[in-house]
Order: sequence, then structure tokens, then C-alpha cells
Amino acid sequence: MREPEPTAETGPQVRAAVEEPSADPSPADASRGPNFADRPPGYPSAWVWLRAGILRDWRGVLGAFLATWFYLPVALLAAVWGGLALGAAGLFVGGTQLSDAVPPEIRDAPLVGALLDAFLSRSGGLVGGFLFFVAGFLAGILAVLVLPWRDAFDEPANLLTGLAGVVAAAALTGVLYTLYRVLLEPRLLVVSGARRLSRREADRLRPILYDCARRLDLPGVPRLLIEDDPVLTNARTYARHVVVTTSLLTESDEDIAALLSHELVHWRTGDEVTSAFVRGVALPLVLVHAVPTWLMRTFPHPATNFVVFVFFWPVLLTMKYVVLPLHSRDVRAAEYRADAGAVLAGHTRGMRDMLERRKSFESGRSGWDEAVCATHPPSELRLDRLDRLSAAATDPARAGSDVAPVSAAQLFGPAGGIGTPRSWVVVGVVMLVACLGTGVLGVAQWALFRPGTVVDDYFEALADHDARAALEQLTPGARSAVGTDDQLARMVEAKSYQPPTDVEVQSIDRDGDKAVAKVSFSLAGQRGTVELPLERQESATLGLFHEWRIATAPATLRLPEGMPGLTVDGVAVPAGGDAGVSVALLPGAYTVGGPRTLLSETPAQPVLVVPGQESAGSAELAPTVTPDAQRAAEESVRRYLDACAAKTVAAPEGCPFRYYTGSTVKKIAWKITAYPKVELTLTGPTTARVSTPAGAEGSAQATGTTADYFGGSTPFTDEDTFGVSGVLSVVDGKLTFLPGDE
Repeated sequence: MREPEPTAETGPQVRAAVEEPSADPSPADASRGPNFADRPPGYPSAWVWLRAGILRDWRGVLGAFLATWFYLPVALLAAVWGGLALGAAGLFVGGTQLSDAVPPEIRDAPLVGALLDAFLSRSGGLVGGFLFFVAGFLAGILAVLVLPWRDAFDEPANLLTGLAGVVAAAALTGVLYTLYRVLLEPRLLVVSGARRLSRREADRLRPILYDCARRLDLPGVPRLLIEDDPVLTNARTYARHVVVTTSLLTESDEDIAALLSHELVHWRTGDEVTSAFVRGVALPLVLVHAVPTWLMRTFPHPATNFVVFVFFWPVLLTMKYVVLPLHSRDVRAAEYRADAGAVLAGHTRGMRDMLERRKSFESGRSGWDEAVCATHPPSELRLDRLDRLSAAATDPARAGSDVAPVSAAQLFGPAGGIGTPRSWVVVGVVMLVACLGTGVLGVAQWALFRPGTVVDDYFEALADHDARAALEQLTPGARSAVGTDDQLARMVEAKSYQPPTDVEVQSIDRDGDKAVAKVSFSLAGQRGTVELPLERQESATLGLFHEWRIATAPATLRLPEGMPGLTVDGVAVPAGGDAGVSVALLPGAYTVGGPRTLLSETPAQPVLVVPGQESAGSAELAPTVTPDAQRAAEESVRRYLDACAAKTVAAPEGCPFRYYTGSTVKKIAWKITAYPKVELTLTGPTTARVSTPAGAEGSAQATGTTADYFGGSTPFTDEDTFGVSGVLSVVDGKLTFLPGDE
């Protein structure tokens, strides 16, 4: 939207020598043809027209993009609050502790120490507050600008794609808003109060408009609308329309022609398209900015303005100091260009009159708004440029180095097509490479980095007896539960290990970065189905591909406490203390074995670990006496008893049988009539208690004579039943029986 071009008084009614054209030069307010959106002439298509306007003001677009899509108002708010919070802390720290931070060497220096101490004691709080405020201000800005991208800094490709996505979103918003403004412009102008010209107004303005278009080599003109304003002389150019006020009807033909020539240049060069695209890129910020602007315009009171500023100051300052200054530069350049259009049309005098009258309405340019954000250059500078353009038109030798004679080719420039054949070839090659690259990346993603791939790789590694490769398919948290993987690798590499077979991924249900895979398998001849949780990793391979990992840790198997010599698939595992020991196992079938000695053996126990299982339970290992140890125990007991029977005393020392009598035994002989049965009870890996069960005792017969009272001999025969007790242990690699209860 162009600012008003006011005039103080009505100029003389001097009609310029304008001949109304015999044929309407295809004006835009005549019957319409296939021209899309009534674009200005000189553009081969509507897309070229829109492109020319959209791509012109890169500074304004950049400012709108950074301020809106990088949340600059939020960053400004966080910066100020962070600065105030740290500044308050800095006042206290600087006033109480800053002077203590001075090294003693400097503090004790003559003059300098006293000067520094006096300075810090009186102004340390201000210095600390200022430094802390600056630190908090920068931290607040960086927190808003950097934190949204924190997950992408480790992945340059994701950072680039993230930026590309933001740029695409901003560009799409700008294009859609521009199309909205262009296509719905007639309705928007009607709502704003513009109307079509009456017959009297058309007879007054259209001949002048057609003559200006002819002088500017324009084969068509925009639609001309009018607003009812009898005081302010003004004209505004839009993408498809020029809107003038009714006060323009009282101006001279020369002044009207100068003003319409000026507006025709704005229309022909697509200045409104440029402004619409900048507003579109900053649309979220513009919509928020419209609220305080409307409030201050509707309720113009200092109290209202103060309240609005308190609530909306980040948005107001961002628009005032970032968006508007960058865009205003192109707008001011467009004003100079439009003034040159009046010179080209031969209406320099009328343009000079309009600018001279405008000077009386200008305020000083001492403020930021008028000096930097102003959309129109100072009238004095426009008049100066107008004089130089006029001089260059009449005498090119008098033109300055920065001003050349005005021509339509210089003013409008070649619109050109959408692209040259060479550019189309480049675009085609780029698109082909992009499509091929996207296709290759898509195939690689599907083949190597889809959720089902990690499940296939996991079970393939188990089938290959490769524990390390299988562990690589687990999340870092699940993998850390294994500790060292050497022991597990040896277990899986053993021939006795049986991996799951006939694995089939039946379905995968994905929810964002998590998924659940339903897997069927066979293990030790049994068919089963489990659900494996999957997680998508944050880190990316080549900065592009995010791998999936299984989020279930290997199962833990509890082994008995205090039992050395335990093995899993032949791999020795450390003996546990009183609490036992746990080992991590990947899915599959294992064989847990215990210690084996000359005395005892531990039967092997099969253990099945189902995929996704967190605990494999406990291995119940019960050592048993070996048959050889049982036979050795029986033989040792027999030898022991035979040795006892060979003794010719009534109570053989260390033997389980004896003969009790009150007379003196003169002669005695022992004979084992029945050997007792022997039962072994393990008391340790290398020791067992030997005992005779009840009812299985042996017997020994004693024969001999006893001395009677008269010195004679009395023969006797007696039988004693007995059991055997003792310890059978492994000593120097041999089984040794030691009789006795201890």
C-alpha cells in the first residue's frame, strides 16, 4: 500500500494535450480476456509476473523470514527477562563479592590498589549488574534460537533438511498469501471502501490514464477504482488495481497525469506483489502485530498505548527494528523508480508540483520511524532526483554519473520468460538427480533402515552364532546390561547352542519413534510368538538414516550360590557368593552344567530363552554321587571292616562292633557275617558323609573263651549288629574313606 500523496490546494485546471485513444488499448477495466489475474503487460505469463515481484526484495524477505520463523519476538522476550534476572543477581554479586576477587598483589599496589578498591566498592554493583545483564540477554536469545535445533547439530544433514523445511514453509506461506491478495483483491478493495467510477469520473480520469499508459509504452492499464475522500488527494496501487480519491478530480490534468504515471509504474513493476510476499513470509508475525496496531488506532490514548506496549512490545520492536527497515529500502527505491515513470511520460512539472505540496505535510526525519522505516524518501531528495532526471532527458551530457536518461527498457527491464533453455536443462538435471537421489535414499531406507530390518538382522546373527552382531541390534541401554560380551559370545559360538529358527515377522505396529514387532519362531521344537519393542535411534547414519534397535535387554539366568565349576554351553562362569550369580543370555537353547569330580556329578539342565524374555529364571542344579564313588565307598567299607575283624580283641579300636562281657576274654575271633549297606550324602564337591540307613545294618560274629571264677575257660559265641559312619573324600586324586562320626 502506498502512502498518501497529499496536496495543499487545487492546481490550475490546465488540460494537457491528451488525445483520448480511438481504441481502448486493452485496459484492464475493459472486458477481460484469458489474462490471469489481470497481470500487467510485458510479462509472458502470470508466473513470470509473480516471480518478478516475489524475488526482488531479498532483504525484506530475509528480515521477515528470520524475525518470524526463528521466533525473534520470543527470543527478545527471553533475552530481556533473562537479562533482568541475571542483572539483579549481578547487582548483589558485584556490590559484595567483586572487590574480593581482586588479587592481593594488585590490591596491595600503591595508588592502583586503592583506586581499584574505591571504584569497585562504589560501582561494583553497577558493573556486575551490567555484565550479568549482558550475559542473561545473550543467553535468552541463544536459548530460543538454538534450543529448537539442539537435536540436529550432531547431524548436519538433518540440520540442512530442517532449515530447508522451514524455508519451504515460509515460502509456501508467502506464495499462498500473495495469491490470496492477488486473486481476492477486488473483493478486499470493495470491503475497504473502494468503488467503481461513475460515468462523470470515468470521463475525467480514464483519458488521462490511457494517455499515460501510451506514453509509457503500456498496452494496457489496471482497473481504476475510487474512494470517497474529498479532502486528501491520494492514489494507491495494488497488484491489479489503482485506487484514487475523489479529491483528485479537482486537480489539474497535468497533476493527475503525473500521479497516474507514477502509479502505473508501481503497477507495471509489481511492487505490490513484492510487498504482499514479504507480508506473507512474515504472516504469523503480521497477524499478531495487527492486534496492537488496531488497538492503538481504535483507542488513541496514552494509557491505551502504554498497556498495549507492555503486552506486545516484543512484536512491536521486532516489526519496527527488523522487518520494516529491511523492507522499506526496496519500497523507497520503488518510489524513485515510479517518479522516473512520470518523467518518462512527460509529466515532470506535475510530479514536481505534487512533491512540492507534499513537503508541507512532511514531519522531521529525526526519529527512527521517519529516517529508517519510512516507505517514501524525503520529498526534497525526490525533487532533486526529479530535476536530474529531467535534465538528463533534455540534455544527456548534463546527467550525473548515477542518473541516466529514462527509457521504458531501463525502467521496466525485460520481463523474460520463465527460464531460458539452458536454465530449463539445468533445472531438469537437478530435478532428475534429486529424484534419483531421493529414490536411492528411499530404497536404502526401506532395505536397510526400516523397523523390520533390525529384527531380521538380529535373528540372522543368532543363526550365525554371532553374539556381537546380535548385540549391535539392541539399544545402547539394553546392550549395557550385558557388561562384557566375551563370555556371551563364547556361549553363542558353542556347538550346543540352538538359536531360534523359522523366524517370521508377522506385523509391525509403529507409533512415532517406537514400534512393536510381532514375531513367530521355533525353539527346541516348540512354536511361539512374541512381541519385540523397537526404538528409532536419535543418531543418524551418514547424517541421513535413523536406525531401529530392539529395546529388550538379554535375559538373565540365575545360577546357584556357592557352586564352583558351573558352565553354560561349556563356557565356565564365575562362582557366585551367597547371593549366587546371574549371566546374560540371548534368545536360544542352552545347556547349564555343574562341577564333576571323582565323588559327584551334576546332571546338565537345558535352559530355553524366549526372544523378548527378561528373565530366564534359575538353574536348579543338584549334584549326585557317581556310581564309581558308590562302589568305591562300599569297597572301602568292606576293607575297613575286614581289617577290624582281623583284630583279636573284644573291642577293636576304631571299629563299629565289640563284645561286651564281665569276664576276662582269653581268646576271641571276629567274623563278618553280613556287611552293612552304605549310603553316601554329599556334603561338598569333594566330600560325602558315609552312613548306614536304618534296617540295613551289618553283623559280626565273635567266638572265643572267657576265664571263669575257678580259672577254667568257658567258650562263647556272640553276634553284634552295627552300622558304619565316616567320610568319603577326594584326596590327591583318589577316593579315601575315613571312618568315624567326625
